[in-house]
Amino acid sequence: MKKKLGLLVTLALTASLALTACGNGGGAGTAAPNGASGEKTKKIALIMRQNVGTFSAQYINGVKKEVEKNGGELTVFNADTDLAKMASNLDAAVNQHFDGILIDHGTAEALQQGTQKAVDKKIPVVLFDTDIKIPGVPIVAQDDQKLADLSLEKLAADNGNKGNIVKIWVAGFAPMEKRQITYDAFLKKYPDIKEVAAFGSATNNTALDTQSQMEAILKKYPNKGDITAVWAAWDEFGKGATRAIQQAGRTEIKVYSIDLSDEDLQMIQEPNSPWVATAAVDPSNIGRIQAETVFKKIKGEEVPDNVNLTPVLVKQDDLPKDKKVTMGDLSQYVKEWGK
Repeated sequence: MKKKLGLLVTLALTASLALTACGNGGGAGTAAPNGASGEKTKKIALIMRQNVGTFSAQYINGVKKEVEKNGGELTVFNADTDLAKMASNLDAAVNQHFDGILIDHGTAEALQQGTQKAVDKKIPVVLFDTDIKIPGVPIVAQDDQKLADLSLEKLAADNGNKGNIVKIWVAGFAPMEKRQITYDAFLKKYPDIKEVAAFGSATNNTALDTQSQMEAILKKYPNKGDITAVWAAWDEFGKGATRAIQQAGRTEIKVYSIDLSDEDLQMIQEPNSPWVATAAVDPSNIGRIQAETVFKKIKGEEVPDNVNLTPVLVKQDDLPKDKKVTMGDLSQYVKEWGK
């Protein structure tokens, strides 16, 4: 009788261990937090060109929250602006059999082949601000030309459709190239608005590098009226330009930008801040929708190839003077925000 009981206990333990191994996907992930029997955690890779500034931090946070909401596990691959490294990171994610892949600010030249490899292996891929076009690979995008239009039209309206402006922009990024199209049309539309200087580079210290370059521009144009405004095609440029203008005591020069984060919002609300307006989409909302889209793909749901997010112009004048507003409560003052 004792031998029979011992055999039964051994068999029960063996069956229990076998079930546990199945639930963990053979060690590929951890058990799903929702407790779904036999369901392994979905591993999601986020392939980023660079992780710079608070916009990126809030974007990642949006991705992470949505992944966790769906019982998944997120791994972030940061290429530090190196497209070859980004391509290598994508290949690694494919070879490691991630359940879904998110790509942020890639290029077709660097990542088309790797993305196609993922598609061939039936791994769902969702892009953000990336110029790859493969049927069945959705692109989540801000309307980059609308972002540029909102910020530039505000610049024109505030300055009587005339003045000397500095453009801070960088080539080689799909959203930047789209914004440049709008900028070129803007200069043709307003012939009394003149570009007196243009610069910009994407580095691991973009805001600091921009500040140094803007300081040099201010020395080149030292007189009040030499520069009317700055158009910054990325909020990291906006930060650097604003700090240079403040330190030089040249706050008559106004800054108009694209993108928004909590850090930007605090700078915009500083007393006498030259940063007066920015066009943006909530970065955490971008991340959330991109992750939501990849889980829809994983579940086999129909998803359109283009998911477009509508930008909003956030103006310094929209914000209260008696309290500091964060991204979390911005919708109280800018009603379209986050929708």
